[in-house]
Amino acid sequence: MAELLALVDYGAGNLHSVHNALRFVGAKVCVTADPEVVRKAGRIVLPGVGSFKACAEGLRGVTGMVEALEERVLLAGVPFLGICVGMQLLATRGLEHGVTDGLDWIAGEVHRIEPADPSIKVPHMGWNDVALLPHARGHPVIDEGEAYFLHSYHFAVSDPHDVAAMTDHGQGLVAAVARGNMLGVQFHPEKSQAYGLATLERFLEWKP
Repeated sequence: MAELLALVDYGAGNLHSVHNALRFVGAKVCVTADPEVVRKAGRIVLPGVGSFKACAEGLRGVTGMVEALEERVLLAGVPFLGICVGMQLLATRGLEHGVTDGLDWIAGEVHRIEPADPSIKVPHMGWNDVALLPHARGHPVIDEGEAYFLHSYHFAVSDPHDVAAMTDHGQGLVAAVARGNMLGVQFHPEKSQAYGLATLERFLEWKP
């Protein structure tokens, strides 16, 4: 029997599309706001759409959810994937609508995208390249390709070794982070067609 994948519902994710994409690649998905379900899951996906502040407050607003995530991801080491703002929440803090604490699993801050060229529009929206950094080549989940992005803020990661891939939108932007059993992608795999589905499929097979 396939292991349970918990897709965390905290009122701030593109749950329907992510759920459908995960099911399409064969995941046994449970969309849940119950920390006890998260504690039983063999894999965890944290989506996120909207502002960092709203997502962080929404996640903390689910009683016991942050503690359950820490138990499973940081202590038990189950595979974890954060998507879009779900990746940004791994940061120490976000600077959207004031300063808001993140989970602080991967040190760094989430800043507004501010290209030097005023003709480059924000948000960063549409298809763009995902380029692996040399130290991340051969990663079992993150690969090079073209993915769909939609964001106005970006994760400025403190330790370059935590960055797996970059993209470019008037400046280098983190496209993926990776540390141990934790992954995060700024792009939307559920909207990235074959590339995104292949990423999710590899995540299901991944044994960190």
